[in-house]
Amino acid sequence: MIDEPLYPIAVLIDELKNEDIQLRLNSIRKLSTIARALGEERTRKELIPFLSENNDDDDEVLLAMAEELGVFIPYVGGVENANVLLPPLETLCIVEETCVRDKAVESLCRIGAQMREQDLVEFFIPMLKRLAAGEWFTARVSSCGLFHIAYPSAPEALKTELRTIYGQLCQDDMPMVRRSAATNLGKFAATVEAPHLKVDVMSMFNDLTQDDQDSVRLLAVEGCAALGKLLEPQDCVAHILPVIVSFSQDKSWRVRYMVANQLYELCEAVGPEPTRSDLVPSYVRLLRDNEAEVRIAAAGKVTKFCRILNSELAIQNILPCVKDLSTDSSQHVRSALASVIMGMAPVLGKDATIEQLLPIFLSLLKDEFPDVRLNIISKLDQVNQVIGIDLLSQSLLPAIVELAEDRHWRVRLAIIEYIPLLASQLGVGFFDDKLGALCMQWLKDKVYSIRDAAANNVKRLAEEFGPEWAMQHIVPQVLDMINNPHYLYRMTILHAISLLAPVMGAEITCSKLLPVVISASKDRVPNIKFNVAKVLHSIIPIVDPSVVENTIRPCLVELSEDPDVDVRFRPPPNKMNGPPASVAAPKIVPAASLLAAALASRLAKLPRSSTEEPQVLHLMNLILRFLTLVFVMSTIIDKHVVSCRIGNSVPLLQAV
Repeated sequence: MIDEPLYPIAVLIDELKNEDIQLRLNSIRKLSTIARALGEERTRKELIPFLSENNDDDDEVLLAMAEELGVFIPYVGGVENANVLLPPLETLCIVEETCVRDKAVESLCRIGAQMREQDLVEFFIPMLKRLAAGEWFTARVSSCGLFHIAYPSAPEALKTELRTIYGQLCQDDMPMVRRSAATNLGKFAATVEAPHLKVDVMSMFNDLTQDDQDSVRLLAVEGCAALGKLLEPQDCVAHILPVIVSFSQDKSWRVRYMVANQLYELCEAVGPEPTRSDLVPSYVRLLRDNEAEVRIAAAGKVTKFCRILNSELAIQNILPCVKDLSTDSSQHVRSALASVIMGMAPVLGKDATIEQLLPIFLSLLKDEFPDVRLNIISKLDQVNQVIGIDLLSQSLLPAIVELAEDRHWRVRLAIIEYIPLLASQLGVGFFDDKLGALCMQWLKDKVYSIRDAAANNVKRLAEEFGPEWAMQHIVPQVLDMINNPHYLYRMTILHAISLLAPVMGAEITCSKLLPVVISASKDRVPNIKFNVAKVLHSIIPIVDPSVVENTIRPCLVELSEDPDVDVRFRPPPNKMNGPPASVAAPKIVPAASLLAAALASRLAKLPRSSTEEPQVLHLMNLILRFLTLVFVMSTIIDKHVVSCRIGNSVPLLQAV
């Protein structure tokens, strides 16, 4: 029998060796519980050594182990004993799986940030040097992410050695190591003293920028922004600016893409004056790049870049490129431009916006790609503030009408979602004249999602402009549609009424909305009638109890005696846990009848001479069995419907 104090570690070891990976994962995730049961001393002496040896498991288990060890300092006796956690994590830093190594490095950084200075020198830095000198490249890759933790606490002699080691990693034979060195250079540079930053770190940076692998150079682009923030302005212009200009003309489109994507951060690093004098030509080249991906990234930064420039430079250098991009062959370039071009209006000013930007804006509004038009419409407020509503509305309405009638229902859905935003931007007067009819038209769309969004749109407009405006411009038109011959449209109007009622208040609901709902309870379509019950349920909290008793209850009583079983059983929405058997089950009978009819039709098409063949006899037998089953099911269902009615006794009336 296992000794009780040893039982937790025995269970852990047993589960870690289990063939079931889930059991091994569970045991790793319970390491903190096991450690508390063992105590700090036994955790250091027994548990941690065991974990150090258990490094050949599945990647999932190793990943969980690396994550758990990162928060294990309290379980080994505090920061004075944190060094015992380094060996298992050092082992995990060498494994082949990238995500395991990254998590191990993250945990080592977390532990190293809490360790005492002498422990860092005695334990952490030797571990770092072992990893950096590792024979397998994975160890050297992991070491690059640890230098910024070890360097600040190292003595001067060790600091020199660490800088030398990092320089060697930047020139490593393996591209993966150099990529890791480029990725972590900014963090390491932030801990290096200023004199060594200009000499040693900039030498490493130059090596990375001239690397023959584009995957290394593109990571060095991020280093430009990080180093630019650490250097003096004059040093930044001398060392960083030429690299940015060179990268903007790099032979690899991935490097140029990274420059375009990081352009604003790079401009912040070198400052506004060098940007205006030296980076404008580079940015123009990126806007006219041969690769669409580069143009997409550059177009997305056009507004931010123009804010650094003055309006004269923007009009002279950037605007011609923007005109070309507005007719670019790639729809994604035009879409990226459309998402930001509206922000150029405040930079250029009113006159330049009307003369130069508005034609581009109009051409994008007429773009054949719907996303381009939607991106323009979603940012109209920025242009409205500059040129005014009159000029804007003259060009806006045709695009909105075209989008509202687009053959793709998702495009119509997207424009509906922007209508309340447009209403708030353009004002009630413009909305009444131009957009009101469109909102009513969407309530009769052929697609349910459009009708549902239109009903919600009506509610949001009522909230935006107020009940009085809604009473004059929305409610009468909505209520007129309740007489539409198509029952699906009538259901949409009932839904719209349920949404409008809380916004309009008790008085308007009782005088205008409730009578329409009550009259709809006499509709010939059962779907309308049980949706009336739903709407009445939502109206009950809004109106006075007297209205509930005198108007709503009689209507519900009448619905409870309706011939249709679905109408009779209409539980309140918040009480409904799924379709009851009494609602869903009766649908089995007509469905079964259709199936039986299909089988019989197939039998009737067979030649008379084949009616005695085995396959035909089998088919006839199948029809007979099926019809027998239908008869039995319908009998059971009828009995269940009666029991449901007796047992539930009209749940909606109970709620009232």
